[in-house]
Amino acid sequence: MRVAMFGYQTWGHKTLEALIKSPHEVVLVVTHPPSDQPYESIWADSVEDLARDHGIPVCLAQRPDDALIERVRSAQPDIMVANNWRTWLPRELFDLPPHGTLNLHDSMLPRFTGFSPVIWAMISGANEVGLTAHRMDDDLDTGDIVLQRAIPIGPADTGTELVRATIDLIPEVLIESLDLIERGAATWTPQNLDERTFFHKRSARDSLIDWRWSAAELDRFVRALSDPYPNAVTYYRGERIRILKAAVSRYRYGGTPGRVFIAEGDGMVIVTGAEAHRGQEPGLVIHRVRLDDGTELPALEYFGRGGGYLTDRP
Repeated sequence: MRVAMFGYQTWGHKTLEALIKSPHEVVLVVTHPPSDQPYESIWADSVEDLARDHGIPVCLAQRPDDALIERVRSAQPDIMVANNWRTWLPRELFDLPPHGTLNLHDSMLPRFTGFSPVIWAMISGANEVGLTAHRMDDDLDTGDIVLQRAIPIGPADTGTELVRATIDLIPEVLIESLDLIERGAATWTPQNLDERTFFHKRSARDSLIDWRWSAAELDRFVRALSDPYPNAVTYYRGERIRILKAAVSRYRYGGTPGRVFIAEGDGMVIVTGAEAHRGQEPGLVIHRVRLDDGTELPALEYFGRGGGYLTDRP
């Protein structure tokens, strides 16, 4: 099939790479211009460079306009493929090819519609992440599904590892979906939108630790926000610190959430949980921190003998 691709960052790069290696013909690539926004400088493999290296016509755009729609029309694609396209596409565009537009979204839709789905899945306590191929419609990530693949979230997995794992699913899911569509063998399954969960874009505020959360929730939070993502952040005696490594404590601890308490093993216990005053739940053992100047320290070296509280502001 003749394919026009809309995509950006590593997700779009992996999608285009898979299309180039497939029997399909890529007739046009549309991607966003390079950006210095923090979240867009992560996973920043260039779709534009890959297309130009293979002699594929490229269009740079933030949002579609009449000229872009005409450019797609003149390319005469049989289908459009989108992955990590960051702005709304009108029906006039996504319904233009005979087979419409196949969108790839890195979650098990209808759950985790929207932004940063792998990170939000980890934080929320989901037991899996994945990749969904679905038909684009007028709303965000709500179209009928043709194919899904899931990856279980393990007890020690990080957000970075799971993002990589979902990116690695792209060639398999994309090429199998296109094969089904080309052969007329695709079964399109409507999403049960009563089960839809919709998550917003992440910002600096979303990395702040709330010590009223349980130790298990905070352990997931720290692992979800692994490098190169902005790490989990807290303040100690006016200084901002990033938590790089932590774990649920062996013992139960009581008191006030955020209290820097005592050493357990090679880490420092922080009292956690909304009902920490009952002393019935474990704390979070911090093992490693990073300061604003980039210095990384073992927690026991940084906190010394403990005392004081971790807070969400200086």
